Amino acid sequence: MAEKRDYYEVLGVDKNATLDDIKKAYRKKAIQYHPDKNPGNKEAEEKFKEAAEAYSVLSDADKRARYDKFGHAGMGGQAGPDFSGGFGDLNDILNNLFGGGFGGFSGFGRGFGGDEGPSQRVSRGRDIRVRVKMTLEEIARGAEKEITIEKNVPCSECGGKGTKNASDIKTCPACHGTGQVKRVMNTFLGQSITYSTCQQCGGEGKVISNPCRHCGGTGLERKRETVKVKIPAGVENGMQLTVRGAGHAAKNNGVNGDLLVLIEEVQHPELKRDGNNLLYTKIISVTDAILGAEVEIPCLDGKYNVKIEPGTQSGTVVRLKGKGLPSLNSGTGDLYVKYIVWIPKKLSRDEKETLEKMRSSESFRPNPSREDKNFFDRLRDMF
Repeated sequence: MAEKRDYYEVLGVDKNATLDDIKKAYRKKAIQYHPDKNPGNKEAEEKFKEAAEAYSVLSDADKRARYDKFGHAGMGGQAGPDFSGGFGDLNDILNNLFGGGFGGFSGFGRGFGGDEGPSQRVSRGRDIRVRVKMTLEEIARGAEKEITIEKNVPCSECGGKGTKNASDIKTCPACHGTGQVKRVMNTFLGQSITYSTCQQCGGEGKVISNPCRHCGGTGLERKRETVKVKIPAGVENGMQLTVRGAGHAAKNNGVNGDLLVLIEEVQHPELKRDGNNLLYTKIISVTDAILGAEVEIPCLDGKYNVKIEPGTQSGTVVRLKGKGLPSLNSGTGDLYVKYIVWIPKKLSRDEKETLEKMRSSESFRPNPSREDKNFFDRLRDMF
């Protein structure tokens, strides 16, 4: 199964996009890929489903917050809308978004897609990705980690403006501050309007006549910072947490990037993780298995004494309820302990004589009860 794409990437919007931006982006995708517009086109159908799923998450404040923090892993199987009954009418979808339908080919009267023009460009800093190692004990209770990073911050000399004097910052005369230049072409279908990055200001919308000597006009300098990140209990290996605004600063005091924290689970020396459950194998002696005993079992919150019932078979599994890992959603897993009976290979003469006497005993002849038979049947099915 192919890995899901980032929802923001699917809709082509920034991570700081407003709900209105998300609606507009989904409207564009719906018009382009809806099955009504692409009959029989399976590729377009899949892209429409992908866009609809992305919109269903990003347009919901709670789902979006969870997705921003944990990515696809945090959605808990909450997929997009159900299309088992069809894809719905395109005009109905658009009416629900903005109260207006597609309207056939009315867009050609104003050129391809209209001429609203671009909004002024806002710079965004780059994201920073780091790995944080977590032990199972830390995952069980949650942790606060201190992460030291080097990142771009606003220049201490000019305050991020790129120059000390505000009068030296001028609106770009070529693009009039938009960062883009407009080009109009006449076609037989009407006017086609395109926009490209302004070459004079590099898309910034502003030009600086006297740049700051400390930062060279970028408005940025490099600095080492320590960030405290609270990691909730129950995270998993490979899960990514997002700390908004803790990434690189942007030019012209734009929007900061994010700090992306990738969880790297440290293998426990004794316990093995299986989802929210923990697994542990305990090797016991023949005499403990026959007579019963009390053994010490390691748990994440300390060691516990557990009773071995007399007549315990090798391969028996017991459950310690609630001794697993917490879930991000709700509930806590269990710890499963598997007993393996150790059979000695070397015996003294006295030990052999004792066992020979027991060999003929009725108690040592296999005569499984119904419960034992069920257990052995399960073991047999494993092979």
